[in-house]
Amino acid sequence: MRKEDKGIIIEQLGEQLKAYPHFYLVDVTGMNAARTSTFRRICFKNEVKMVVVKNTLLHKAFENSEVDFSPLYDTLKGTTAVLFANVANQPAKMLKGFLKGKETIPALKAAYAEEGFYVGADQLDALCAIKSKNEVIADIVAMLESPMQSVLSALESGASTIHGVLETLAEKGE
Repeated sequence: MRKEDKGIIIEQLGEQLKAYPHFYLVDVTGMNAARTSTFRRICFKNEVKMVVVKNTLLHKAFENSEVDFSPLYDTLKGTTAVLFANVANQPAKMLKGFLKGKETIPALKAAYAEEGFYVGADQLDALCAIKSKNEVIADIVAMLESPMQSVLSALESGASTIHGVLETLAEKGE
């Protein structure tokens, strides 16, 4: 590969690192063509962009980035695919679904999600549990709504109690 081509690839990887807030590094060593094709289709359906890269080029893209990706350097071994995503837990859920049973390929090497580093295949469950921005907002709204419902219920019951007292007093006055 020519040096100019490598520079273009490094630049493209850098642009994707900026464009997508979350990415996963996955070991695809040993995947045959059919399984790789199936995995790519699943990625496409889940709006995850899969790019198989040379580790040295990805390392250079990491070095050129504004973010310090040094915790991920040790994972750049073997055949690496990068899964770029806009939703932090989407690739994790997709991988977990793809790895039904005792299969281990593709294996999670590391991930950069919600501005945090997750290194190792054992982090897959933690990554699945990450909530998206919309899920967090929905949880906050639900928590804020609950006390308001209690206050409204108390006011409504208080209003009916006052109404009952006034009716009773009006009947006594007659």
